[in-house]
Amino acid sequence: MKSRFIQQWMSEFLAAHTLRANSLIITVYGDAIAPRGGTVWLGSFIKLVEALGMNSRMVRTSVFRLSKEKWLVSEQIGRKSYYSLTATGRRRFEHAYRRIYDDPRQQWDGDWQVVFIGGGMLTPAQRDVLRRELLWEGFGVIAPGVLAHPYANNESVLDILQGTGTHDKVVVIQGRTLGALSSRPLQELVRECWNLDAIAEDYKRFCDSFRPVARAIKTARELDPEQAFCIRTLLIHEFRRVQLRDPQLPRQLLSNDWPGDVARQLCGEIYLLTRQQAERHLTNVLQTADGPLPDAAGYFQRRFSGASVSDIEEEP
Repeated sequence: MKSRFIQQWMSEFLAAHTLRANSLIITVYGDAIAPRGGTVWLGSFIKLVEALGMNSRMVRTSVFRLSKEKWLVSEQIGRKSYYSLTATGRRRFEHAYRRIYDDPRQQWDGDWQVVFIGGGMLTPAQRDVLRRELLWEGFGVIAPGVLAHPYANNESVLDILQGTGTHDKVVVIQGRTLGALSSRPLQELVRECWNLDAIAEDYKRFCDSFRPVARAIKTARELDPEQAFCIRTLLIHEFRRVQLRDPQLPRQLLSNDWPGDVARQLCGEIYLLTRQQAERHLTNVLQTADGPLPDAAGYFQRRFSGASVSDIEEEP
């Protein structure tokens, strides 16, 4: 049985937030479909996302655009079209989501990764694409043509360089901070290179939006499968939006009351609370060329493995 409160919350959330169809479709594919085979019949997908405010025409237009942008690929079997993420789409997805389900931050020892993109070997187009990809990965511009990040993921950076065809055209250097890891000059550099105040406000708004629905889920006798899917999708879509702007800096460079920690805990709790019923809804609605969706891959069960389902209190 659907919860009136949750239904009202969903209606108000969708009315208050402008959700781009292309981006929302990628959220559904990355979060829900990729772990369960990665390919679904378009007709069943249209039925799945109706509750999120998307109609058939909107979905068909968006998947066409996403196919042209190399996010999705289609296969025609009989009269039905089946869509899945391309290899490029999976790579983009992994970069965007790698840091969502598990907090990648570890104890920092002062290491930095520095990428020099100002040399003459890059075309202007290559420089723009590489800069954008590095900024998405959390790098900051510390000087013209120089981007840096503390303990950036080497594998991710190599993937970006390979994917943009710039691996043999730029210089990548690893360095180390000399002196205190939380010195005033270092803190000033962080404030100049990353707009942490704006990101902190985004995290606070995220928590304000999802605390009420979190409490409603915890007090509900039973969660409706369709509502569970919608909540989980909106949750990850909104958390992803903030995460893409968060450079994932070491804790030594952040304030003790950094709101990103609270937001991650809240996101993990809601995800675990909705997971079972959301998966049931996916099984009931989505279809593949071979019939029902396959079971989720093993990595799916490890998402937010560090989160705990505890009482969610209102902040003073």
